[in-house]
Amino acid sequence: MILPIQFKIKENPYYLRYLRANSHWYKLLNRNPNLFKEFEEEVKKEYRLNRSDKLENMINTLEMMEKILSTFK
Repeated sequence: MILPIQFKIKENPYYLRYLRANSHWYKLLNRNPNLFKEFEEEVKKEYRLNRSDKLENMINTLEMMEKILSTFK
């Protein structure tokens, strides 16, 4: 695996955890470093790190807080 990809993986705990759980990516990234974008997208999809997922989580949190506050009234 080329050095810049190794550094990116070690800097991001999500990448490292996903790579350990899905070890077939070691082989794929070693043979074709251009697949790193696909790897990133898969990690984002698995751990819900996309902007839409973050927005959804924030909306859910606000709704939960609203329900809690409405029960105290």
